[in-house]
Amino acid sequence: MTETTPTTTSPAPARTGVSPWWRAGAITLAVLLATLIAGTASMFEQFKAQIAHQQQQLAQQPQIRTLAVLLDSTQSPALLVTQDPSSGVLQLQRLNGVKEGREDSMQLWALRLGQAPQSLGVLASKAGTLALPARADALQGVAQLAISVEDKGGVPGERGPRLPYLFQGAVVHKAI
Repeated sequence: MTETTPTTTSPAPARTGVSPWWRAGAITLAVLLATLIAGTASMFEQFKAQIAHQQQQLAQQPQIRTLAVLLDSTQSPALLVTQDPSSGVLQLQRLNGVKEGREDSMQLWALRLGQAPQSLGVLASKAGTLALPARADALQGVAQLAISVEDKGGVPGERGPRLPYLFQGAVVHKAI
């Protein structure tokens, strides 16, 4: 008789490695994470550059600290006066159609309480917007501004206006 040996099947060897699918997935996620980190860092740097650029533009913008609206005899706005101390000028914008005659000039006056009027300059042009040179402290302590009509070229500042004021208004100083 023949002896039969029982056949034993050996168990399958245990897997010790990682599936290639898991490995590919992990590598893909690592690449995506690195790309995300690099993109975020790049966007952060661009954001910082934009903020710096905006701050530089803001610093170059006029910073109006003083303004006055001069009113006519009917209390209608006639002239807007603004001052940016860094530019060294007073900006005057006409708000009505009043123009001086051929032989007349409009002269701007600073009115301080208890002091004689001080001339800030003559409006040399009939343009809608004018700029008069002025020191940064030209309107310091000034309560009102006024416009008078004078002979062509204006009058000396120490003499004061020759005629009554055509426009007059309070000066507003912005708190810093």
